[in-house]
Amino acid sequence: EFTEYCIDGDNQAREKMSQRANGARSLPQIFINDQHIGGCDELHTLEFQGELDNLLKAS
Repeated sequence: EFTEYCIDGDNQAREKMSQRANGARSLPQIFINDQHIGGCDELHTLEFQGELDNLLKAS
């Protein structure tokens, strides 16, 4: 299960996302169990390292 937030044209929502993402402003920003994972590159790295499945199982 996942929740997608559309922040196009919503500067307030984009700023809130950036704060949650430790200042990151690129999209997408991915969170698992309220833990900031990062963007697409970081997600792929977790998969490559074999860590993504464990994070998803814990959710």
